[in-house]
Amino acid sequence: MASWAKIGWAKIGWTKISWTRIARRIRVPLGFAFAILYFWLAKPTALSILVGTALIVPGLVVRALASGHVQKNQQLTTSGPYAYTRNPLYLGSLILAAGFALAARSWWIAIAMTVLVLAIYLPVIRAEETFLRERFPQFENYARDVPRLLPRLTAADSRGSFSWDLYWKHREYNALLGSVAMMAALAAKLIWMSR
Repeated sequence: MASWAKIGWAKIGWTKISWTRIARRIRVPLGFAFAILYFWLAKPTALSILVGTALIVPGLVVRALASGHVQKNQQLTTSGPYAYTRNPLYLGSLILAAGFALAARSWWIAIAMTVLVLAIYLPVIRAEETFLRERFPQFENYARDVPRLLPRLTAADSRGSFSWDLYWKHREYNALLGSVAMMAALAAKLIWMSR
């Protein structure tokens, strides 16, 4: 008789659903729910907002550069930020998360963000790499040369150029708009708390 639970799998009725599939589906809605909790728990100061912004801006830049290079499911992207790390979008998201955690000045937020990264993003990264490995034979060589997350110091590939069309197609501007909105909300909360 098959066990009802295996590592990474849950059996629901007759269908097996992997945690990776669940993580992929819930990461965006969970992000919106987390934004509400984030705002509620945040205890910003002018300095924390300034320090947080100093990390948020580079995180947005990394994500923007990556989105202007990636051609999802069409070809293996190895140029731009992908020449330094296999997952520049997630690296940019981690930098953003660190900036937002610093801006909020809350250990609860830092702990929650760490749990989200470990529980949601790491399984998604692994699943995406499995997909790339199956779809693109050259992925193995790329993976040998370029680290999964923390970037190498020199580019493994200098071909390719940034495309604004790809940036707009991937709607990466939403990360910028969301970041500006949350930082404005933190500034408003700081002013309200100062009264």
